[in-house]
Amino acid sequence: MRLSRFAAAVSILLLSLSLLAPGTAAAQQGPMPVTIAKPVIKKVVEWDEYTGRFEAEDRVEIRARVSGFLESIHFTDGDLVQKGDLLFVIDPRPFEAQLDVAKASLEAAKTRVNLALGEFKRAESLLKRNNISRETFDQRQAELQTAQTTVLSAQAQMRIAKLNLEFTQVKAPITGRISDARVDVGNLVEGGSAQSTLLTTLVSIDPILFTFSASEAEFLKYARLQATGQRESSRDTASPVWVRLMDEDEYSREGTMNFVDNELSPNTGTIRFRAKFENSSGFLSPGVFGRLRLAGTPEYEAILIPDASVVSDQSRKLVLIVDQDGNVKGAPVDLGPLHNGLRIVRGGVGRDDMIVVRGIQRARPGGKVVPKIAELMPDGTIKEQPAPAQSQSPAPAPAPAK
Repeated sequence: MRLSRFAAAVSILLLSLSLLAPGTAAAQQGPMPVTIAKPVIKKVVEWDEYTGRFEAEDRVEIRARVSGFLESIHFTDGDLVQKGDLLFVIDPRPFEAQLDVAKASLEAAKTRVNLALGEFKRAESLLKRNNISRETFDQRQAELQTAQTTVLSAQAQMRIAKLNLEFTQVKAPITGRISDARVDVGNLVEGGSAQSTLLTTLVSIDPILFTFSASEAEFLKYARLQATGQRESSRDTASPVWVRLMDEDEYSREGTMNFVDNELSPNTGTIRFRAKFENSSGFLSPGVFGRLRLAGTPEYEAILIPDASVVSDQSRKLVLIVDQDGNVKGAPVDLGPLHNGLRIVRGGVGRDDMIVVRGIQRARPGGKVVPKIAELMPDGTIKEQPAPAQSQSPAPAPAPAK
């Protein structure tokens, strides 16, 4: 009984192997078709990207310069204001009175000068006739000089009084967007000291700055490019840069570099860079984050391939190259960044190598394939070449009539 069961199992196994054999043979019947193309050769610039944020070129804290009660506010919170626009008015009456006192003091000083001048001239005339002593003459001369000095002091006091009266009208020192009023009308504000009352803040809008930081390695790369004459320093040249906001896909906003800091931060190992952007529309606001693109290399002729043509072999990246006989070879490559949808290859692929661009899953290093030649376009599309037309055999000529 057991022997018959064993014989039946063996027969079933043999039958299964006989059924699988044709499929296995079919799977190994010959090379598979793939599409191959030469890499794109194009002049490119490799871009370094940084995250940063916009900052106002000018930021002013509007503070009171004289003390007094706030009388009126002349702007709407968040408005765009022009340089010289009236923002706040502090009660001017005490300062008008101080100006009147200064004017009166100046007139009194001028009167004393006139009196002293008359006394001095009489003393001078009498001295010529020896009718007064030299001591009396010197006294009259000193009184005139003292009176003249008093006039100068009174004039300075009047200028101070005029300035204080002018400071009661707080005006915009720059053009920009103003914040909200931090003090309400009727409150007492302190001015003219380090503890002066903060009334509001004002930031410029156009142009606007973009600040970001680069690592020490990146800074050294730029420095060496400058030292070898391959790239000008952003300290000396307004290098072009482009930025995109967090909800944008394209680097469409062009600006220029205008500042590189003078030292690296010992805490973070980074150095601060700054670029300037036109912002006449006022769309960009200080504090908004963005991504900036800066030229990291000079322009050079690069080899570019589709990212899908790169396969991974553990820690290595390979490209499958097909020779004229259809043999497949795996070439380790040194990859660079993406450029317009194509991957820059720094090493491992030549400009005339035919790489697999389609059907890569049907090719294996060391195997054979049936290659179909295509053209790789600069935008990353693959343009397949039309198949050659098959020649038709001519129809047989009719037999001659007998």
